[in-house]
Amino acid sequence: MIELDPHRIPRHIAIIMDGNGRWAKARGLDRTMGHQEGAATVRNITEAASDLGVKYLTLYTFSTENWNRPAPEVEALMALIIESLEEELFMKNNVRMRVIGDRGRLPDFVRKSLERCENNTARNTGMTMVLALSYSSKWEITEAVRTLAAKAAKGEIKPEEIDENAISETLATHFMPDPELLIRTGGECRLSNYLLWQSAYSELYFTDTFWPDFNPDCLKQAIADYQNRERRFGKTSEQVTEKA
Repeated sequence: MIELDPHRIPRHIAIIMDGNGRWAKARGLDRTMGHQEGAATVRNITEAASDLGVKYLTLYTFSTENWNRPAPEVEALMALIIESLEEELFMKNNVRMRVIGDRGRLPDFVRKSLERCENNTARNTGMTMVLALSYSSKWEITEAVRTLAAKAAKGEIKPEEIDENAISETLATHFMPDPELLIRTGGECRLSNYLLWQSAYSELYFTDTFWPDFNPDCLKQAIADYQNRERRFGKTSEQVTEKA
């Protein structure tokens, strides 16, 4: 049994949900079946994270690079995303749903369904589950730079006033803290253009487990690993110990 310190649960956990296709291939199944199993895992992990007291759960659902996948797979993913928006799950667990990403590229039926779910769960006061959809860090940072440049051109902000806080407040994630823990399933050890600015000091956890097999115990194991680490933020161990 995995024991966790309830006082040291990460406030924000971000996850790269990788391995759906390889999970399906290993079983002789179509890739779409892997995505369907992955959607079931989203529901289980959302509920588990909420129960543990996580305040923000951000899931890398569909990257800007994923638009380059075969059209049938993209269409199936878009349909599955909508099918997976179970408001009953959100309402039962008092979870608020939000979306970050380039919504302009999404099909109308997807965009409207997402907006409806966001509006219907907006008053929930528990965990916020964030879908990074049609998202990449390079897109996000580029948009922030354009916004700040436009403000500077209009005289609304001076160039020397553009600091780390100004950038953070202009990013799509401005409404939540940076993730303390970033998990990637599927055995790959890279960030894949995900929350690059925000994860500067995140603890990284990589697991070989494919996303469809990632269960609440796997989540607890990742949190246990996080709780066993010393977070120094550039300081020495002695400085951290003195502050504690």
